[in-house]
Amino acid sequence: MSDTLNTANATLFEQLGGEGAVNAAVDIFYRKVLMDDRINRFFEGVDMDKQAVKQKAFLTMAFGGPANYSGQDMRNGHAKLVEMGLNDSHFDAVVENLATTLTELGVSDALIGQVAAIAETTRVDVLGK
Repeated sequence: MSDTLNTANATLFEQLGGEGAVNAAVDIFYRKVLMDDRINRFFEGVDMDKQAVKQKAFLTMAFGGPANYSGQDMRNGHAKLVEMGLNDSHFDAVVENLATTLTELGVSDALIGQVAAIAETTRVDVLGK
């Protein structure tokens, strides 16, 4: 019996490298987001440590790992940002930063595509459409 991960049955969470990989990705991702003038204004006054914890739990759940996310749903959680002008271009910038982060961490294009597809499923709710 091999210890090699059977990717055919592995969750995206496992294929990405589990908790350590998701934690590292979120930390790098938020550094990028805070430096991105297209979207950093949406994070002014946000406790980024708390935000990172919520994001790690959400992504873990969204990628098929343990479901420990207890935050607001996407629509309610982003309503204030929509009032501030959050739109498709901002959503695209966030997805771009996430993809760049994953590329830097050596994640395959196929897995990045899966991550982007999951992110896309939240667009309507995040933007309050």
